[in-house]
Amino acid sequence: MTADSLSAPYTVEFPFERTVGPKIGTFLGGLRDGQLYGVRTARGVLCPPLEFEPETGAETGELVPVADTGTVTSWTWVPSRSGDPVPHDFAWALIAIDGTIGALFHAVDVGGDSDRVATGLRVRARWRAERVGQLSDIECFEVAP
Repeated sequence: MTADSLSAPYTVEFPFERTVGPKIGTFLGGLRDGQLYGVRTARGVLCPPLEFEPETGAETGELVPVADTGTVTSWTWVPSRSGDPVPHDFAWALIAIDGTIGALFHAVDVGGDSDRVATGLRVRARWRAERVGQLSDIECFEVAP
């Protein structure tokens, strides 16, 4: 980070509880099992899945397994802090999961080298060995081979 860079404190959190319902519940169960799920809509498969189509409000359809690979659509580089998903500087990114619409917000680990991350970068999920059914079951995304 250069002296001219802007910085601000941030916390990525969702400080509330809600019932998850069958679609989000299946998505979370899939995370526990090392599998991503999307949901069918009139526009295509949406990942992460939602109960209702964001553009029309129509109820979404069946859940389908999707790949754990995707493409970075936008990102920002951040210095690592205690509690972050990786122990060195990384990118927070929106990741378009292969074969789906929408984007999943997650960390991308490129070994602390900001020159290795770019829009269009192909990535895959790095799953934790022990998973419990939450988004942090994906430790981060890393460069796909």
